[in-house]
Amino acid sequence: MTRHTDPPPAERRSDAGGSADREAQLFQGSRRRKRRGGGEPTVVPEAEFRSYYGRPVLKTPVWEWKIAAYLFCGGLAAGASVVAAGADLTGRPNLRRASWLGSFGALLASLWFLVSDLGRPDRFHHMLRVLKPTSPMSVGTWILSAFGPGVGAAAAAELVPARWRRTWPARLLARLARPAGLSSVVTAPGVASYTAVLLSHTAVPAWSEVREELPFVFVGSAAASGGGFGMLCAPVEETGPARTFAAVGAAGELVASRVMEHRLGLVGEVYREGHVGRLRRASELLTAAGLAGTVLVAGRSRAGAAASGLALLAGSALQRFGVFEAGVASTKDPRYVVVPQRERLEARARAGETVRAEA
Repeated sequence: MTRHTDPPPAERRSDAGGSADREAQLFQGSRRRKRRGGGEPTVVPEAEFRSYYGRPVLKTPVWEWKIAAYLFCGGLAAGASVVAAGADLTGRPNLRRASWLGSFGALLASLWFLVSDLGRPDRFHHMLRVLKPTSPMSVGTWILSAFGPGVGAAAAAELVPARWRRTWPARLLARLARPAGLSSVVTAPGVASYTAVLLSHTAVPAWSEVREELPFVFVGSAAASGGGFGMLCAPVEETGPARTFAAVGAAGELVASRVMEHRLGLVGEVYREGHVGRLRRASELLTAAGLAGTVLVAGRSRAGAAASGLALLAGSALQRFGVFEAGVASTKDPRYVVVPQRERLEARARAGETVRAEA
């Protein structure tokens, strides 16, 4: 028979001490969790969100910085076209000319950035083969196609030299350009907002979680940049519509951005921290400074109008780059994918239990 002997007293004390230490650590952990979340204490350690082999749960977007530039230029094209139409209807030729040319230039730049990132120009053409109302990319392609010709015609009419304006081709272009340009403004809100819808209909947490607020942020940013461009390029005596448009857009962008960050849960960290946080704080400061300058000094000083316009343009650009970088950052941490999914599942389960209880 095998004889069982008790461990020496020193080993018993060591085991008892180690057990007591482990119990104390678990109790302290439970107290910490109780202080933070309330409810019954628990000894379950906090979860660590990891993925297989350390790889992200979602694939990081392969888009480059050119897509962020495309977002900004598209918004600028839309905002400047609205200012140009207002200048045309109120008899401000210098503001009209600068805004039509700026809108068309920004549109060309946005298309170049988009096609350059896609790698193949024919991909844009292929999107026109069919119209899918459920696809933001398809709808956006058609909106751009409807917006571009009118803006191009209006810009071309502004470039005709004075000595050629009495010729019949120039007169025909002038007669067609104005209604074409004014008609393009109908699609300008779509150009300013469809990119926000496009981003928010992806699985990227920092974009999908702000699907309700992001279109308002982008539309306000587009209006601020369009008005700021008009203030930068036109004489002060003609920039009244641009100042009004810029002020309304900048205020709307600031409010919508604040609401967006306030309503975000855990994913809001990517908008407030690190490189993205610095971009967005700089955007907010520049937009607020541009708004103050627009209201206080832009109507009296050419230098003040130019400085305010530059601040609004820079703030709008940083807004788009900040949102783009936030989406990229949110795919690199599994928490931003797993936690919102669990919260939605729990909310649906609670809603289902409430319905069954009422039934």
